[in-house]
Amino acid sequence: MALEKLDCAGGATGRPDAEAIPAPGETVRRLDMLPIPAALLALGAGGLAIEASNRAFHDAGFALDRRPSALVRALGTEIEDFLASDADQYEMTWQAGDPIECRHYRVTLARAHHSGATRCLVTLVDRTAEVRTEQHLRREMLTDSLTGLPNRAGFSDRLESMIEAGKVASCAVLVVDLDRFSRVNACLGALAGDELLITVARRIKGALRVRDTLARIGGDEFGILMAIDETPDEADRVAARIRSALATPFRLSDLEFHIDCAIGVAFGTACLDDPDVLIRHAQFAVKRSKTSGLVEAYQPRALTLAHAQFEMETALRRAIDNGDLRLTFQPICDLGTGLVTGFEALARWTDETGTAHPPSDFIPVAEESGLIVPLGRWALDKAAATLVEWDARAGGDCGVRVAVNLSAIQLQRDDIAPVVERVVDSSGLTGNRLTLELTESAFITDPDRIARTMHALKEIGCTVAMDDFGTGYSNLASLQKLPIDVLKIDQSFIMGLLADRDKVAIVRAILSLAQALGMDTTAEGVETPELAQTLTALGCTYGQGYAFARALDPDAAYAYLVARNHSSAA
Repeated sequence: MALEKLDCAGGATGRPDAEAIPAPGETVRRLDMLPIPAALLALGAGGLAIEASNRAFHDAGFALDRRPSALVRALGTEIEDFLASDADQYEMTWQAGDPIECRHYRVTLARAHHSGATRCLVTLVDRTAEVRTEQHLRREMLTDSLTGLPNRAGFSDRLESMIEAGKVASCAVLVVDLDRFSRVNACLGALAGDELLITVARRIKGALRVRDTLARIGGDEFGILMAIDETPDEADRVAARIRSALATPFRLSDLEFHIDCAIGVAFGTACLDDPDVLIRHAQFAVKRSKTSGLVEAYQPRALTLAHAQFEMETALRRAIDNGDLRLTFQPICDLGTGLVTGFEALARWTDETGTAHPPSDFIPVAEESGLIVPLGRWALDKAAATLVEWDARAGGDCGVRVAVNLSAIQLQRDDIAPVVERVVDSSGLTGNRLTLELTESAFITDPDRIARTMHALKEIGCTVAMDDFGTGYSNLASLQKLPIDVLKIDQSFIMGLLADRDKVAIVRAILSLAQALGMDTTAEGVETPELAQTLTALGCTYGQGYAFARALDPDAAYAYLVARNHSSAA
C-alpha cells in the first residue's frame, strides 16, 4: 500500500519506476500521508543512508538526517542484502530499544529505482501491544494459577530449552507425588486442599537450589528440573531434603496431619529429543516409589516390562471379546476310593501369534486392568456349560462338580452371588454342582463383604473352598465364622513332603484343624502314588496333581472321568 501511495505515474503497480519518485520535498509530503513510520533509504558510495522519512518515523524516535540511525545500525545488513537480491518485497521483525522498554516492529522492505540509484522504502508497523499481550497470555498458559509455578506445559518448555542447548545429558527430572492428598480435599474441602498445595510448594522450593526449576505438573504432583554437576547422587540429596521438608506436620483448620510423598527420578541422555519422554520416565519411577517407599530412579527394563504388560492387556481384552480363551479341567480325586469327584477349571490362553501365556502371566494383568471381571464371568459360564454337556453325554448327572477360582479383585469389583445365581438358573444345574475357590488374600481385603458373599453362595447351594491355604493370613477366628467347606492345602507344603518332617507336621496340623472345623481337605501338587498314599494315611480327603492327571481339555477330561470311575467301580 505504501508503494501505491508513492506511485506518481498512476496505476498501483506495487513497484515505482525511475520516473515515479518525486523530488525530496514531495517524497516527504507523500510519506507523511502514511500513518505508520516510513523512510526512503538510498544505497550510495558512502553506504546506506536515510534520504527521506515521515513525521511518524520521527515520532517513533528515529533520526531524520542521513547519518546512521538506529534503523540503519540495526537493519543495515538486512536492507543491503535485500537490495542486492532480486526480491521486490521482504518482511521481517525487529526489536528496537533496550530489553525492558523494547518496541516490536514488523518491518516491510520494498524496492525502488531512480536515476540509476537503488532505493528501499521501509515501513514499520508497531506490534508492541500485540506482542506484549501474546507474551502475557503465554505466561498465563504456562503458569499454574494456584501456586504461581510453571505448569506442565511451562515445565516442558524449560526442559525443551535444555534439550536445544545440548545440556539435557547433565540434568535430571524429579517428580514428587503427594500421598493421601485426596483425603484432605474430601475431609476439609477444596480450599483447604489449595492451601496445602501452596504450602507444599513453598516447602519444596525451600529445599531446592536457586537454579533448580519447580513446577506443578498435576493435581498433587510436582516436577523438578535440576542440573547434575558431578554425580547422580545429587538428585538423591535433593530428594532427601524434599522429604525432610515435608516431614514437618501441616496444620489446616485446627487439624494437624502428615503428608508423605513418593519421588521418582529420571536422568537425561544426549539422545533425548522429547521433554515429555523424560517426564513420563520420572512419573513411571514414582509408581515404583509408591510400592517400595524409597526414592526410585527410572529403569528402562521396568518400562519395557510395563509396555509388554500393556500390550498383553490389549491382546487379552481382544481375546475375551472374541472368545479366544479356553478352559481346561484338572481332576480332583477321592484319595480313599480313587474316584474322580470333581474338576478344577483352569483358564488357558494362546494369542493370535500362537504364543501360549501361562495364567501366572495373564491373570495378574487381568486383575490390574479390571479384565478379571469379564474373564471370571466367562469362566463361570463356560464351566457350567461344560458340566451340562458332560451330563448330556452321561445321560444324567455325571457325578462330579466343577471348581472355579474367584479372584480377590473380582470379589471386590463384581457382585458375585447374583452372577453365580444367574449361571445356575440359565444352565439348569443345581448349586451344589459348582465349587467356588477363594484365596486367603481375598478374605483380608474386605472381610465383612466376603463373609456376606460366601453366605449368599451357600444359600444358592454352592460349595466354598479356601484355595492355597497356609500361604496367606487366615486366622482361626475367621475360619470358624466363615462357611468354608473345603481347605485346599497349597502345593508348597505337599511337594517334598516325604523327605521333610517339618512339612509333615504342618500338613498334619492343617488336617487336624480342618477336621475340628468339619471341613474336607484337598491336597494340591500330588505328583506320585506314594505321596497320595501318605496323604491318605494322614487323613486328607482329596488330592489333585500329576499323580492323577494334568489339566485336560473338556473331551479328554470327560473320557478320563468315565475311564477312571468305571475302573474304580469295577
